[in-house]
Amino acid sequence: MTKKNQHLTTSWGAPVGDNQHSMTAGSRGPTLIQDVHLLEKLAHFNRERVPERVVHAKGAGAHGYFEVTKDVTAYTKAAFLSDVGKRTPLFVRFSTVAGENGSADSVRDPRGFAVKFYTEEGNYDLVGNNTPVFFIRDAIKFPDFIHTQKRHPATHLKNPNAVWDFWSLSPESLHQVTILMSDRGIPATYRHMHGFGSHTFKWVNEDGDGVWVKYHFKTEQGIKNLTEEMGQRLAGENPDSHTEDLYNAIENGDYPAWRLYVQIMPIEDADTYRFDPFDVTKVWSQKDYPLQEVGRMVLDRNPENYFAEVEQATFSPGTLVPGIDVSPDKMLQGRLFAYHDAHRYRVGANHQALPINRPKTDVHTYQRDGQMRFDNNGGGSIYYEPNSLNGPKESPQHKPAAYPVSGVADSVAYDQDDHYTQAGDLYRLLTKDERTRLISNIVGAMKPVESDEIKRRQIEHFYKADPEYGIRVAEGLGLSVPSKRK
Repeated sequence: MTKKNQHLTTSWGAPVGDNQHSMTAGSRGPTLIQDVHLLEKLAHFNRERVPERVVHAKGAGAHGYFEVTKDVTAYTKAAFLSDVGKRTPLFVRFSTVAGENGSADSVRDPRGFAVKFYTEEGNYDLVGNNTPVFFIRDAIKFPDFIHTQKRHPATHLKNPNAVWDFWSLSPESLHQVTILMSDRGIPATYRHMHGFGSHTFKWVNEDGDGVWVKYHFKTEQGIKNLTEEMGQRLAGENPDSHTEDLYNAIENGDYPAWRLYVQIMPIEDADTYRFDPFDVTKVWSQKDYPLQEVGRMVLDRNPENYFAEVEQATFSPGTLVPGIDVSPDKMLQGRLFAYHDAHRYRVGANHQALPINRPKTDVHTYQRDGQMRFDNNGGGSIYYEPNSLNGPKESPQHKPAAYPVSGVADSVAYDQDDHYTQAGDLYRLLTKDERTRLISNIVGAMKPVESDEIKRRQIEHFYKADPEYGIRVAEGLGLSVPSKRK
C-alpha cells in the first residue's frame, strides 16, 4: 500500500519540482536538454518493455503453495516431498502458446502450465502444458514448428498453409492435433483445465534407486471448455477473459486448486514397454501405470505487479533439485538448453536473481558481473574454484546418478514410428457429439489451406488413425476419401 505524503523523486532519489511541464527557453521556446528529469523519464519509457516471449507470450500468474498428501519417499529424496503435510511456496504461470502478448485468451491453442516450487534445496520448475503430449518429439524441429504458428513474413497474417503442411509432413503430431481440435482445445478458463509435465522425468530415492515418472495436475474445479463459436465471440468481447477470471477468483477468495498425481514406471520397463516411454507424442496407459497421488496445489495470492512477477518470471525444465532428474526424451533434452538461454536473452544473465525467480535458500555461486547485476555481486569474496580459501564446494552426494548409454553418435530417428494407435484410440473414446465437433473444428481449420495435396496428405493420417476419422474429414472438405482412392 502506498504511504501518504510521499514526495515524487527521480530514479536517483532527488525530489521532482515539476512533473507537469517541461523546462523550456521561455514560454514558447524550445525544450532544454538540461531538463534531466524529462530526459530520464522519456529514456526509461523507451525501455519499459523487455522482448516478449517467442512462445507463451500471453499469460497470467499467481502465488500459492503445494502440500504433500501422500508419502512418496520410497521414490524420491526431493526434500519438498519428504513429509506428508509439508507445504512449499510456489508461483504458477498459465499461458497460450502461439499468440503475441496482446492476443486473445480464448483461442484454440495449447495452454502453458508452469510451476516454480521454492524448495529448501533451491527452486524446482515443472514446465508443462494442459495436454499430456506435444506436436513433435525432437527439439531440432521446434523452431520450424513455431515458425508455422507465427505470421507469414510477407503478409504478416497467420498462415494455415504452413500449419497443415508441417503437420501433414510430421505425422507424429497427429495425437496432439486431435486433442487440440477436440473440445479441450479451448479451455473455458485457466482454472478449469488439467496440467501435465508431458515429458518423462526420473525420480531418485535416498538409496540411489530410480523410477521414471509422468506428472498430472488434476483440476478440482472440473473441466470446462468453450466451443469454437464461444471462443471466437469471447475473443472479441473480452480478449483477456482467462487473465481476468484467474485474478478475480483469487481476489474473491475462490482459490483454485489441483491435485498432483504421478505415473511411476520401473526403470527396466522402459526397455520393453509397447511405446517408447521417452516419446513426448505418446502417453502411458493408466491401466499399466495407475495415477498415484502426491499432493495438492492451491493458488491463493495475486501478483502485486504483473511485470515484476509474471512477465519477469522465468521457468526451465532444467531447474532441478536433488531427487528429480531428466530422461532421454529428445524434446526435453533440447528444452534444458533452450529455456535457460531464452531467459538470458529476454530478461538477462542475472534473471535468476530477480525477486520472483530468486530461491528462498541462500545462493553460493562463482558467477559474477553481467548486465543488471543489482545485488552486491559477491562483494570481495573468493571468485574462482577450486580454491584453498574455504569457498563453496560441490556436494558429491547430490551428483546425478549414473546411467548406461550405448550406440553410435549419429542423427537417428526414434525406434518406434507408430503415430496412429494412440490418436485412433483417443478418437474412439470420444462421444458421438464430441467426434462431430472435432471434425467440424478440423474442417473449419483446413478449409483455408490452398493446396489439396496438403489436405489429402493430412486426411491420410486421420484415416490411418481411424477410417471413420479420415472419411468424415475428407467429406467435410469435399475431397475423395482414402479408401475410395486405392
